[in-house]
Amino acid sequence: MYTLFTFLAILVILPLIFNSTFPYFWRDFSYMLNFFRYGMRFRKYEKKKPYFSVLDYFLEMVQKQPHKPFIVFENKTYSYLDADKQSNKVARALQKHAGLKEGDTVAMFLGNEPDFIWIWLGLAKLGCAAALLNYNIRAKSLLHCFSCCGAHALIAAPELKGAVEDVLASLQEQNVSVFILSEESTTPGIESLNDKIHQASDQPLPQSLRSNVTIKSTAVYIYTSGTTGLPKAAVITQERVWASALFQEMCGVNSEDVFYLNLPLYHSAGLLMGLTGAIGKGVVFFVSVIGKFQRYNIGITVVLRRKFSASQFWDDCRKHNVTVIQYIGEVLRYLCNVPKKDSDRDHKVRLAFGNGARADIWKEFLKRFGDIRISECYGATEGNLGFVNYVGKVGAIGREIFLHKKLFPYALIQYDTEREEPVRDSRGLCVPVPKGETGLFVTKITKVAPFIGYARNPQQTDKKKLRDVFEKGDLYFNSGDLLMVDHENFVYFQDRIGDTFRWKGENVATTEVSDTLLMVDCIEEANVYGVVVPDHDGRIGMAAVKLGEAKQLECDKIYNHVVTYLPSYARPRFLRIQSSLEVTGTFKQMKVKLAEEGFNPAVVQDPLYFLDENEKTYVPMTQEMYNAIISKHVRL
Repeated sequence: MYTLFTFLAILVILPLIFNSTFPYFWRDFSYMLNFFRYGMRFRKYEKKKPYFSVLDYFLEMVQKQPHKPFIVFENKTYSYLDADKQSNKVARALQKHAGLKEGDTVAMFLGNEPDFIWIWLGLAKLGCAAALLNYNIRAKSLLHCFSCCGAHALIAAPELKGAVEDVLASLQEQNVSVFILSEESTTPGIESLNDKIHQASDQPLPQSLRSNVTIKSTAVYIYTSGTTGLPKAAVITQERVWASALFQEMCGVNSEDVFYLNLPLYHSAGLLMGLTGAIGKGVVFFVSVIGKFQRYNIGITVVLRRKFSASQFWDDCRKHNVTVIQYIGEVLRYLCNVPKKDSDRDHKVRLAFGNGARADIWKEFLKRFGDIRISECYGATEGNLGFVNYVGKVGAIGREIFLHKKLFPYALIQYDTEREEPVRDSRGLCVPVPKGETGLFVTKITKVAPFIGYARNPQQTDKKKLRDVFEKGDLYFNSGDLLMVDHENFVYFQDRIGDTFRWKGENVATTEVSDTLLMVDCIEEANVYGVVVPDHDGRIGMAAVKLGEAKQLECDKIYNHVVTYLPSYARPRFLRIQSSLEVTGTFKQMKVKLAEEGFNPAVVQDPLYFLDENEKTYVPMTQEMYNAIISKHVRL
């Protein structure tokens, strides 16, 4: 009897010991199980003849659920069948009037609207690739983005006609077909497209038009933000589109969800993780019918908005019964900055996925808006590996799993921010960092995890490759990101290597300084960067800040705060007060221009302040003080 009780006690205690020793084992196991399941499904599509793309998945859903709402836009609903028919008309119009054929590329210069989706689907039906132009670019940048992808045609929104006319002469020299989404066009060299679409048939197009499309074919070109130069066109293959389309399932999106999409469709977050994720989302039901099993694909409904609006965000969610939202960059913070309302928790949103959520904002968002699961993720547009925080650990971008790392090798290596290159040992190989320390994230380039690079830009493609990392001849992708893995194997984003700067022999992480400044009540937004001081090594810290509602800079309070929480080398010596902080289309803060303008009052029109250690406060920056700093009469 004693032996039996002992055995039963062990059976009870062992799971408790196992769970306390390996608290995340079952969630890691579940994640990898799903990972392999999605991988098998992906490979099955790959082996189909002809190749089974995300477009084919969409067409399959059109057959099975033609009348299910697909896109909701400005009080109008379009079904899956509506989208299919409209994209058929677009494809036929472009085939006839632009002479498009399989393998051609078309540049889309459009905002968030259903036409963007119809055109993108229509191009896919012709076997064409789409180059997604940022609708904010102009002149030289617009022409560069168009030319670097080798596009045969350009389709623009009516409100962007002026920007197209500015570069029309150059486009005509390249014999490019230029279309505007309107019923007519009075500009020679620019054709109307809407009238041609209306006249086209909505009947299905033969699959033979795209018979040569494979998993390695280019699906879209998505451009980097170009913060360090002109944008680069990242080549996104059909394989990458499928990998992105399965992401929403990894986060737990199901067929009954309603997805709110207000991020720009020209970016990978909006198009790949957002829209194709919604198309590729299918719950798999297995129903026994005379010993056989059948799969049903069920796509979800997307509520599309032209642009992000913090003030109207939750009203939209309530109006359309939204259950899943997407964020990037500063979106969650913008939502937290909206004045509080009694209805803040009156919504059906259960899941938010995206990247760029700071830990403090993450906590504040949950506290204010309720029990919403946040799935933070990490990945570069052109990168070959990413992470998903499936545990919900606040601040983390994912977890390091042994098996995952074996399948897709990666590492964090030492990086010299002053020389802007990895640290190498006596053998010329890179040096890995131990857990708990920050390192440059590099991923091995393999057949399973390829790096395609940028269109017509072999130099920039080669710059992202790192050779001889851990052995002679190996090849890794340089993410340009500094990450950290803690002792529980959670992965954290620390900074970009271009954002981290070095002052007095120490590395300064801009995100850490920014987070510290935002703890001060009077500061609503902070953008931290390093500026050059003549005859000084490295860069000294400066912060552009937007003040809160009071609009008053509490200089003494800020000084005491940074002195308390930051080491001397990391304290921003200069403050620049701005009414708004400039961000990219995906809410990434712009630093390059600010760093170039520096801290000279004769150049900068915004109010400037200097951290005066003698006065123990921030004081207004004058031209006399600037001259004293340059002449080294004031020590930094």
